[in-house]
Amino acid sequence: MKFAAVCGSGLGSSFMVEMNINSVLQELGVSDVEVAHYDMGSATPDLADVFFVGTDLADSAQHLGEVVILDSIIDMDELKTKVQAVCEEKGLF
Repeated sequence: MKFAAVCGSGLGSSFMVEMNINSVLQELGVSDVEVAHYDMGSATPDLADVFFVGTDLADSAQHLGEVVILDSIIDMDELKTKVQAVCEEKGLF
C-alpha cells in the first residue's frame, strides 16, 4: 500500500505531512505502508493508492483517484483520524 502527501511545490509542506503520516502509522502499528511526497505537477494516479492534500489543492487533486482532504496540514489529531480511517477501510490492522 502506498500513501502520498501532495502540495503545490513538493517541498516543505508535503514532506512535513509525509513525516507526520509515518509517525501516525508507527503509532498505529501499521508497517506495510510506503509513504512519499510529491508536488501537484508531478503527482500521477499510479504513484500511490491514497493521496493526502490540503484543502487548497482539493480541486486540483481529483484526477489522482482516492484523495483525502486535510482541513489543516498541521493538525496531528485530524491527520491521525483520517489516516486511521483509511487504514481501517483498507484492512491494514
